[in-house]
Amino acid sequence: MNTPELDLPMAVPATGLPARVRIHEVGARDGLQNEKATVPTAVKAEFVRRLAGTGLTTIEATSFVHPKWVPQLADAEDLYPEISGLPVSLPVLVPNERGLDRALALGARRVAVFASATESFAKANLNRTVDEALAMFEPVVTRAKREDVHVRGYLSMCFGDPWEGPVPVPQVVRVCRALLDMGCDELSLGDTIGVATPGHVTALLTALTGAGVPVSALGVHFHDTYGQALANTLAALQQGVTTVDASAGGLGGCPYAKSATGNLATEDLVWMLRGLGIDTGVDLGRLVATSVWMAAHLGRPSPSRTVRALSHQES
Repeated sequence: MNTPELDLPMAVPATGLPARVRIHEVGARDGLQNEKATVPTAVKAEFVRRLAGTGLTTIEATSFVHPKWVPQLADAEDLYPEISGLPVSLPVLVPNERGLDRALALGARRVAVFASATESFAKANLNRTVDEALAMFEPVVTRAKREDVHVRGYLSMCFGDPWEGPVPVPQVVRVCRALLDMGCDELSLGDTIGVATPGHVTALLTALTGAGVPVSALGVHFHDTYGQALANTLAALQQGVTTVDASAGGLGGCPYAKSATGNLATEDLVWMLRGLGIDTGVDLGRLVATSVWMAAHLGRPSPSRTVRALSHQES
């Protein structure tokens, strides 16, 4: 049932923005992998089903990494068959060829690799240099493309690194270009510690398009550590980006940034896009209800401002 609150915000379009944005929902993977407690497989499956029921079309499901490194997602083989019949895209993270083997065996048709723009994070996260990590991903991407599987390349630390500080724009462009050249279909530019600001976003996107990277191949993944995620998203939209990563209820955080407030909440993104007259296909009321449901399972309120506002108004 519609409420007066869900008829808001009033749509007031702005010039120079896309008519539609595809939300790449990461809560079920990037969000839940950061939880201290392991969420039961049945709850994860129901979470994905509920997210699919909101109108989201891309829901990142899980990660085929070794359970030693991400124990919260050790149930990937059990989870994926429970949700694979949903009428949505279900990308999965694959760190290497073994992960790709596991994903393909279950019928996954969209995979993602996870690279770094900085040497420090590549060492911390993958125990490799940036170029060694790219060399590890190349056979994964090549084989996935041979199997006609869509490949996303995540690139972390695009705007700042907790060890190295500012990250030069040309450094990010080089790794983006390498990922595209090896065959990635799309790239997600990660503000892993949430330090980006709109001018920096504009500068990076301008440099990427100047280096021959089509804006249609780019998505953005902002964290809200300093409250800049929506402002940075708007800057990206003004540059023609139409794919935005977000996490239902604001689930997820970054262990490398003190006081990190996690991923951009999908509800907060949808609220802003609705106000700009930009179509997402997402039912905000159902999405809020889904995040309230998951927050109850996690035993804490959602950090999303929109979830808190609408669930309070409806209570």
